[in-house]
Amino acid sequence: MKTEQMKNRVDSSLRGDQQTIENLFISVQDLVYNLSLRMLGNPTEAQDASQDIMVKIFTHLSTYRRESSFTTWVYRLAVNTLLDYRKKQSGRPELTFEFFGADICNVQQESNAFEEEEKAELAEELKCACTNMMLQCLDNRSRAIFILGTMFRIDSRTGGEILDITPESYRQILSRSRKKMSEFLKQYCEVGGGICRCSRRIDYAYKQGRIIPGKLEYLKLQTLPEEQIEETKEAMEEIDIASETYGRMTKYASPADNREFLIKLLSSDQFRSVGAIIQSRSEGFE
Repeated sequence: MKTEQMKNRVDSSLRGDQQTIENLFISVQDLVYNLSLRMLGNPTEAQDASQDIMVKIFTHLSTYRRESSFTTWVYRLAVNTLLDYRKKQSGRPELTFEFFGADICNVQQESNAFEEEEKAELAEELKCACTNMMLQCLDNRSRAIFILGTMFRIDSRTGGEILDITPESYRQILSRSRKKMSEFLKQYCEVGGGICRCSRRIDYAYKQGRIIPGKLEYLKLQTLPEEQIEETKEAMEEIDIASETYGRMTKYASPADNREFLIKLLSSDQFRSVGAIIQSRSEGFE
C-alpha cells in the first residue's frame, strides 16, 4: 500500500469511519501473523500471539496520535508484545547455533520410507520449520532486529524507532546477526552452500515427531503473493547470503481461524465503542 493511501485510510479511521477502520485492521493482519511466526518459530503459537496483537491494536487505536507512521506504530506494538511473549516462555530451553548445528549433523541419509511425492512435501515442510528454528538461535532482541531488517526491509531509522534504540545500534545488531546467520547457513544449510539437505533428514525428523505426514503445519498455510506483503515493507540497503535467503522466505496469509476471530471482533459491540471513542477525538486531527 502506498504511503499516501495508508495515510488517507488512517485519517479516515481517526475520524471514526467504521468501514475504514475494518479495512485498516484487515490490511495489517497478515503482517502481524508473519512477524509472529518468525519471532516464535511455531505456527500455532504465532496464531495465538497474532490474535493478542490484533486485540491490542484494536483496543489502543484511539491512542494513536501520528507521532510516527501507522505501520511503525503497529510494528512497535507487535514487537513489544512478542518480546514480552518470549519472556513469559522463559522456562523453554534456549536454542543455540552450536546445538542446532550438532543436531543437523546427527543424521544425513536419504529416506526410503516414503513415496517420492510425499518425500518432497515432507522435505519442504522440514525446510520451512528448520529455517524458522534457525531464527530462534538468535537472542530475542537480535531476532526481532534481524526479522525487521532482513525480512520486512525496515531501515535503521524506523527500526530504531520501533525498538527505542539508536539507528546506529540497530545497524550494528543487524550486521552482527546477519553475520552469525550467514556463517551458519554457509556451513550447515544447502541454501547457503552447507552440508544439510532436507531430504536426508526426513526419517530423523519423523522419528523425533518434528514432522507428521498428513499434519503439515506450514504447507497447510495459504501463501501470499510477494506484491501483497510488499505493501507494508520498506527499502533495505544491502543483500548478503542471510538477507537474501530470509528475504525470499514464503509469506503466509493469516489462518482462517484468525480471520474469523477478526471478523467477530469487528462486528462486536466493543468495536462500535472503539469507533465512538475515535469519533470523539476526531476534531483534534482536523
